[in-house]
Amino acid sequence: METFSIIQLVISMLLFFVMFFGIGFLLNMLLRMTWLMAVIYPVVIIFVIDDVGIFDYFTNAGESFSMLWETLGNLTVVDISILLAGFAGAITSGIVMKILRKMGYRMF
Repeated sequence: METFSIIQLVISMLLFFVMFFGIGFLLNMLLRMTWLMAVIYPVVIIFVIDDVGIFDYFTNAGESFSMLWETLGNLTVVDISILLAGFAGAITSGIVMKILRKMGYRMF
């Protein structure tokens, strides 16, 4: 089992927050869909943490979803906190975009 220091945890959480905030902010500006990143974030994370291919969910759904639930069950508190920080970044990008639009800024 790996050891994970508190500094690595904080840096990883900050990295995921900033990364998904930036991706969400850019998607919001380009597509004008405020909550798009917050909606697709769980799908992106499922494909990141799972070893099953996209088409296996359609061709072999039973085994693929059981492997997904097993993988989700094996996540540690550190993994979950890092993923939640990324989700918070995606949500924050939507909130910031709403505030900027309310203040009169027009993005693209």
